[in-house]
Amino acid sequence: MKKIVVIGGGTGSAVALSGLKNYKDIDLSAVVVVSDNGGSTGRLRDEFGFLPVGDLRQCIAALATGENEKEIRQLLLYRFDKNSSLQGHNLGNLILTSLENLTGSASKAVEVASKIFRIGGQVLPISNDIVNLVIHYSDGTSAVGEKNLDDAANGGKKIQSISLDKEAFIYEKAAQAITEADLVVFGPGDLYGSLLPNTLVRGFEQALNDNKKRGGKFAYIGNLMTHYSQTNKMTANDHLLEIEKYCQRKADFVLINNSQIPTEILKLYEKANDFPVVDDLQDTQETKIIRGDLILTTMIKAEENDSTPRSLIRHHKKKLAENLLQLI
Repeated sequence: MKKIVVIGGGTGSAVALSGLKNYKDIDLSAVVVVSDNGGSTGRLRDEFGFLPVGDLRQCIAALATGENEKEIRQLLLYRFDKNSSLQGHNLGNLILTSLENLTGSASKAVEVASKIFRIGGQVLPISNDIVNLVIHYSDGTSAVGEKNLDDAANGGKKIQSISLDKEAFIYEKAAQAITEADLVVFGPGDLYGSLLPNTLVRGFEQALNDNKKRGGKFAYIGNLMTHYSQTNKMTANDHLLEIEKYCQRKADFVLINNSQIPTEILKLYEKANDFPVVDDLQDTQETKIIRGDLILTTMIKAEENDSTPRSLIRHHKKKLAENLLQLI
């Protein structure tokens, strides 16, 4: 049985997980970022002081299996409407927050939820420590809080680096999953919001290095679009260099889409100053570039009562899974 670990958070990881979960002989794990402080997650974090649960909830929903898969996903993803005092809150977030209060930690809460919903894999927070993301810009300014990454008022200015506001340590089960994986998958997802914050946790670099020593492979899934307030004008190679710098490891494989994004979707992105990521990648002795049709061409509609900006186009879960499985 091959072990695959998907590292990231949010809808990007959910797409990869939902495609991979349907294959037999795959031991699947999700390692999830814990620095989110926006939307329903941020409101619950501010009120209760717990780890953010939104990305964990999306991964649990993505791994739902069995005859009740549809109903479980609907339950975990249900968002209360504007006529409710719970407006904008997600039911799955409330369930996980309740379990976190009952069990005393996010990791235990996720374990209990995983048993209740009988998911096809395991979901692990990268850390049990409560931290905030600190964004350092090239003009010398900085901002505290992951939600600032979606602030268009930043004017597309370049991010110099990111850090955490205090030291955090890797959750030991997350470290074990990374170390033992046959394939570690980074992405897809927001570069500075969902992917790189995982690398800032003490023990992550060691786990990824131990994985390499054991013969594990490391794959990065390139993003489809730039994000004006995060990755404005960054090319695919720019993304990859940031991944490798923070991970302190060269990618063995990079998966990049080369099929055409529908014009009507591109026009909507252009209004937000977002554009397709330019593919300037080249094979090297260490890294193989794999290009292919990886997108779902149907535009993603925003969830009702969800005020958080979401992507309009995403990777195709089956195409992505097929390509990843060929790597091992």
